[in-house]
Amino acid sequence: MSPPRHEQAESRPALRLAGALRDRLREGYGGADLRADLMAGAVVGIVALPLSMALAIASGVPPQHGLYTAIVAGAVIALLGGTRTSVSGPTAAFVVVLSPIAARHGLSGLLLATFLAGAILLAMGLLRLGKLIQFIPYPVTTGFTAGIAVVIALLQLKDVFGLTVASLPEHTVERLGALYGARSTFHLPDLLVAAGTLGVLLLWPRLTRRVPSPLVALAAAGVAAWALARWAPDWSVSTIGTRFGALVDGVPRPAIPQLPPTFMLPWSLPGPDGGPVVLSLGLLRELMGPALAIALLGAIESLLCAVVADGMAGTRHDPDGELVGQGVGNLVAPFFGGIAATGAIARTATSIRAGARSPVAAFVHALFLLAAVLALAPMLSWLPMSGLAALLLLVAWNMSEARHFVHIVRVAPRSDVAVLLTCFTLTVVFDMVIAVSVGIVLAALLFMRRMADVVDVRQLEGEHHHYAGLPADVLFYEVTGPLFFGAAEKAAVALGRSGGRGGARALILDMEDVPAMDVSGLVALESAIERLHGLGMFVVIAGAQGQPRMVMRRGGLEPAPGRLAFCATVPQAIELLRRPDASESPAAPAA
Repeated sequence: MSPPRHEQAESRPALRLAGALRDRLREGYGGADLRADLMAGAVVGIVALPLSMALAIASGVPPQHGLYTAIVAGAVIALLGGTRTSVSGPTAAFVVVLSPIAARHGLSGLLLATFLAGAILLAMGLLRLGKLIQFIPYPVTTGFTAGIAVVIALLQLKDVFGLTVASLPEHTVERLGALYGARSTFHLPDLLVAAGTLGVLLLWPRLTRRVPSPLVALAAAGVAAWALARWAPDWSVSTIGTRFGALVDGVPRPAIPQLPPTFMLPWSLPGPDGGPVVLSLGLLRELMGPALAIALLGAIESLLCAVVADGMAGTRHDPDGELVGQGVGNLVAPFFGGIAATGAIARTATSIRAGARSPVAAFVHALFLLAAVLALAPMLSWLPMSGLAALLLLVAWNMSEARHFVHIVRVAPRSDVAVLLTCFTLTVVFDMVIAVSVGIVLAALLFMRRMADVVDVRQLEGEHHHYAGLPADVLFYEVTGPLFFGAAEKAAVALGRSGGRGGARALILDMEDVPAMDVSGLVALESAIERLHGLGMFVVIAGAQGQPRMVMRRGGLEPAPGRLAFCATVPQAIELLRRPDASESPAAPAA
C-alpha cells in the first residue's frame, strides 16, 4: 500500500526558487541583520575584487569579465539559490576548464559555453539531481582538485617571472616547454613585486584580520607599479593597464571600462579570430562537451561550498534549489559579459566570519563590486600582473590542501590511492574532463570488486543453528551480501559447485542476508537453479527480502513444482523438505 499523498510530499519537499532568502525573511529579518550583512558584503567584496580580475585573466579573458561575473551571477544566485550564506562568482577551479575554451573559441565561445552550462545546471536542479553529486568518490574530487591547483600555479609562472610568451600551449608539458624557451625574457622587477605581494599576503593575517590581506597586498603592489613607471621606467612592471589597455584610432582605450555590465549578445563578441562568431548548430555541438564539464564542476563546487557554509553557519541548504539558482545565474551572466560562476568556498568562509546572516550579504558583495567598477576602474588598471599572479599562487596552495593530500596517500587503501593519483596526474597532464571521467570509471570498477568480496556463498553443516532436523540428502547454502553485477558471477560459481555433491536431492538457499539484487544477480541465480535442476535437485529459496523478491517476481522466477519453491523462513524450508511430496509443492504452507 502506497503512503498517503501528504506523507509523500513530506518525504520529498517541493522545489522552491529563492528558498534560502524566503526562509530567512520568514524567520524575521531586522535592522541588526541588515547591518551585519552590509558589513559582511563589503568585506567579501574587497576580497573578491582582485580575485575576480585575476581569475578572468587566468581564464584567458579581459579582467572586467571576472567582475561582471561576480556582479551579475553573484547577485542572481544569491537571490535565487538554496544556500543562505554562499557567495558565488568566478573560481579557481574553473580556470583549467575555461582557458582552453577561450583559446579555441574566443570570448564569445566561452560565454556561449557558460550559457549552455547554465541550462544543464538548471535541468539538473529541476530533475532533482542535487543529492547525486555526493556519490562522486572522494578520491576523485580530491585528486582533480589538487591537480587543478598545480595547473593554476603553473599558469602563473609567466607573470611571476615576467616572461614574454606569445601564447601558452593548452597542455602542461608543452606549456612548461614554452616557459623554459622564454627564460631569456626573465624580468627581475616582476619577480620582486610578486615576492613582495606574496609576503604581505602571508604575513598580514598574523598582524590583524580586520583588514583583508588582499586589499593591503594588492594596494601596495599597485602603488609600487605606479612608482616604478613614474620614476624608474626601466624597472616598470606589466600591469592590467599595459596588458589590456590599447589605442583605438589614436584614443587610449581603458583596460577596465568605467561602466556597469550592459546587455549584449554573447555571439556578437570576439571569436577566436577576433571577429564575431556565426551562431550555428555545429558551434553549439562543439561547445556542448565543454559546457557539460563546466556544469559538472560547477555543481560539485557549489554543493561542496554549500556543505562548508552549513558547517560554519549551522544552516541547512537545499541542493536542488542551489543548482537551480546556479543554473539561472549562469544563464543570465553571459548576456552581461559574465563567464562561468559557482559557489566560492574561500569567499563564503570570509563572508560568514564577517557576520553574514542571509543571502543579502552576497547580494551586497555584488553591489560593492559594481561600485568599485564605477568609481575605481582607472586605479585598478595599475594592479601589476605579477601581484595578481602571486594572489593566485596562494589560492592554488590553499586549494591543493597539500598536507591532506599527502596524508590520504599515506593512510588510504591502495585502491583509493590509485584513483587519487590517477585523477591528479590526468588533470595535470591532460585536463579535468578526462581525469573525472577516468576517475569515476576506475572508482566504479574498484567498487564492483569490493562488492564481489563482500558477497559470500557457503555451505553450512552441523554447526549451524538451522541445521537441526535437516534431512541428510538436503544441502544448505547461505548467501550474504548484495547480489549486484560485480558479485553475481561469484555466487553463481559457488552454487554451481554444489551440483557435484552426490546423493543430494534438494538444496536450501538461505537469502535472509541478501538486502538487494540487480538483474545480473537474477540471471546468475536463474542459471544456477537451471543447472541444479538438470542434476535432479529441487531448490528452495528461504527468507528472501522485499527488494530481491520483487526482482525475482518481475523476472518471472516463481515457484514451480519439481524445480523451485519459496519459503518465508529457513525452518519452513526444512519442514517443507521433510515431507515426502516436497518437490511437488510450489511453496511452503502459509505461516
